[in-house]
This record gives sequence, structure tokens and C-alpha cells, in this order.
Amino acid sequence: MATFGNLSDRLADTFKNLRGKGKLSAADVDGTVREIRRALLEADVALDVVKDFTGRVRERALGDEVSKALNPAQQVVQIVNDELVTILGGESRRIQFAKTAPTVIMLAGLQGAGKTTLAGKLAKWLAADNHTPLLVAADLQRPNAVTQLQVVAEQAGVAVFAPEPGNGKGDPVKVAKQALKHAKDKQYDVVIIDTAGRLGVDAELMKQAADIRKATDPDEVLFVIDAMIGQDAVVTAKAFQDGVDFTGVVLSKLDGDARGGAALSVASVTGRPILFASTGEGLDDFEPFHPDRMASRILDLGDILTLIETAQKNFDEEESRKVAEKLATDNFTLEDFLGQMQQLKNMGSIKSMLGMLPGAKGMRDQLDNFDESEITRTEAIIQSMTVMERRQPKVLNGSRRVRIAKGSGTTVTEVNALVNRFDQAAKMMKTVAKGGMPQMPGLGPIPGAKFGGAKAQQPKKKGSKSGNPAKRAAENAALASGATPSAAPSGSGFGLGKQAGGPSEDELASLQKFLGR
Repeated sequence: MATFGNLSDRLADTFKNLRGKGKLSAADVDGTVREIRRALLEADVALDVVKDFTGRVRERALGDEVSKALNPAQQVVQIVNDELVTILGGESRRIQFAKTAPTVIMLAGLQGAGKTTLAGKLAKWLAADNHTPLLVAADLQRPNAVTQLQVVAEQAGVAVFAPEPGNGKGDPVKVAKQALKHAKDKQYDVVIIDTAGRLGVDAELMKQAADIRKATDPDEVLFVIDAMIGQDAVVTAKAFQDGVDFTGVVLSKLDGDARGGAALSVASVTGRPILFASTGEGLDDFEPFHPDRMASRILDLGDILTLIETAQKNFDEEESRKVAEKLATDNFTLEDFLGQMQQLKNMGSIKSMLGMLPGAKGMRDQLDNFDESEITRTEAIIQSMTVMERRQPKVLNGSRRVRIAKGSGTTVTEVNALVNRFDQAAKMMKTVAKGGMPQMPGLGPIPGAKFGGAKAQQPKKKGSKSGNPAKRAAENAALASGATPSAAPSGSGFGLGKQAGGPSEDELASLQKFLGR
């Protein structure tokens, strides 16, 4: 979530200074609050919101809940988290559906905020929840707005009502009224009206939006705002609230590189909840807004609930069960590997999913450099194989690998690397499926580790069987001192050069003494 990247970094650095302190003085609290204030202002959060927020944090941080806490720094983080949830709206709220269909949802906002694309995202999300949405082209002013909505509707797999060509022609209020009658006749249960925007707030924009609202009496009026516009977000939101009023907010472009102050300001200033967030360019990059989860992401505490929900929505439970059975019986193939990888792709951006893990801030450089096209190349390689090759990778000789490389537009080296990674992954997953502990490259099995209730067996100590007397003496000396003899250094699994588990200086000295050197 790039929008809050800088804010997360600043807050993390601020809390780092509190660690290790058994008790926080008033000066410690004031210094922390001062840094939080600077971080929020740099993120373009509205000044009034910052003042209220830092005032509440300071009051609570100087109270008994921190002074009596075993870990004061952790308690301050919890207070900041609680207050972030509050200014983000507190409780999450869902769409209020009409008792009698259709439910009418009107979208409003400035031109360029992403209303048309968001209309398609919302429609697709509703369709996946067993609703029958109808998109209405009531933006008849922006060039090609009607055509764009028709294209978006086709991509989302939903219906669109567009009786007028637009481009400055037609009456949007009349179109909105006709759309309601059409929805009732064709039994669509949700009507989403895409209205016109302007480059700035003006009287004509507000009058048209107000007329459409009056004519359709919508159940929800959603104000779509670009999360990257900073301080202007508050001014624009207040203008729409006064001119049209709205029941909820949708944040678009939350994946951008801006400072994200809009998200932390709009709900608090308008008193209207944020219902949804658009997190990318794809039609699936759309999710309900949960203030508590967003606060956790900002504070780098992760968002495991959203990650789990995404996985449950996209993973086929029956297919996953079959794969688990194959792993346990050593029948896991490249075909299964491809299927699992495609299910993972269906979950959306790998970067965004990894970013939901707690402590993702520490992996930011790796996440930024993560190449998602690698998954596409892997798919291409496997799909260039025959059915037999996918099911029996052992038949992949040199000539077959050359053919696969040509067919997938990759190199033989990449094909070899994929096959090797698959072999290692299959062995590791098989070990885990049987309740064992996988052996990590360069580290060996973890002594005494338990996994799935099974305890790893301790290897029996044995004397050297070498026929070379000097070598046998050296190996027995190593065993006596607790070291593990090895025929040759294996190197570190992390490329550090030193053999993992190699003899210490004391062990080497003991060995030399034993050999009489």
C-alpha cells in the first residue's frame, strides 16, 4: 500500500525510540506526540484532524493505562492504533440495501477521481455477491464517457443502460429516471448511476448532481475521491456535502505514491463513513473499507483478516484437499503446481498480499523489486510441456528442455531452474504433509523441532568407518567434541561462504591436540 508508505516509515521510526524504556516520562510522551504530528502533517492530513488526534493520544499516553503498563512503548502503539481507527470512521459499514428492489446507488465526485472505473468495480463486486447490478450512463458531458462505461461493463460482465450517446448530448436526469423503470422491468436489483464530474467544484455540477438525486431518491450516494489529492480532499468533500450530501465515501487510487492524507481526513471531517477502497487498476482491485484493518496496515501490524478472506474467496477448497493428498503420497506434479499458482494469481497482486503481512515494512525493498512477471514466465514454461512431461518431470532430457524453452520464449537455464525449484519444493512440502520438519538448505534439520505433533528423531552417534587411520582419528575426535564431521564443506545456504555447523576454534584446537600437533 504505497499511499501510506512514508507515514508508516515515520511512525515506525518514532515508536522505535520508545523501545527499551521501562517508564515513559512526560518529555518522552511529548516528543513522541510531536513526531506523530509532523508525520501526519507531512502526509497531508487536515490540520484540525491532526490537532484532535494528537491531543487524544497525548492525554491517553499520560494516563494510567501507559504508566502502569508492563510495556509502555507497546501501549502507546495500541493507543495510536485505537485513535487511527476512530478518525478512519470507527466501525466499518456495508451498503444499505433497499427493502424493495432495486437499490439505487449514485456516484458523485470530481472529473478524474475514477468514478466510471469504480462503477465497474462496484458492479463486479456486487455480482460476485449474487446481485444483478445495472450500470447507468448518466455522464453525458465528458467525451466518450458513455463508451468508456460500456467497455467497463463488458469487462465486468454486467449490464449497462445507455440510451444517449453523450459527448454533450442528452438529459442525464431523464436517463436516470428511465434507468429505474428499465431496472424494475428487467428485474435488476441494484442500479449504479455514473454521474458527470468537473475539473473543479462549480454551481452547474452541483445542480445537476442534486437534480439526479432528487429524481431518483437513491439509497446510497457515494462520494468518490482520489486518495492522492491531499489537502484539497477536505475542501472538495465539504463542498459536495453542502451541495449534494452523500451517505458514504469511496477512496480511489489508494495504491498511488502520494501521502494519503485524504483517507485520514475525509471520514473525520464529514462524519460520513468510508465504504470502499480502490487499490489498483484492475476491476478486482476493490475491497470493503475496514478502519481497524487500515490502521493496522499504516502501523505495519499487518492485515491478516483481509489476506485470509482473499484466499478463501479465490482458493478452491476441494482442489486444495486433493493437492494435499497428492503431497502425502508423492504424486504432486507440475500440473498441480501450475493449478496452485493460477489460484494464487487469482488473489490479485502478490506484492499487495505480502504487504498485508505484519512487519512488511522491513521487506519493502524486496517487495518493490519483486517481479510479478516471473509467475507469468513460469506459467508459460509449464504450459509448453506435454501432459506426460508435466506429470513425470523425470523424462525432461536436454532436447525436451530446449523445445520447452523455445515454446515458452525463455532460456534452457530458466527451464532448468524451474524444474530444480519444483523438485526442492515438492520434497519440502511432502515432508511437511507427513508431519516432519523440512531440512533447510545449508542448515540441516532443526534438532528437537516439533511439527504437527511429531518429534524429530535424534541421530545416533556412530564412530568413523573410514579406512584411513588419520582420517578416522580426526573424525572420531570431532565426534567426541560434539562437532559433525563432513567429507567436504557444503557452503552456506545463504551464500555466506562459511560452512554452516562447522567446527569452532576450540574444536579445531582439540583436534590438533588429539593428533599431537
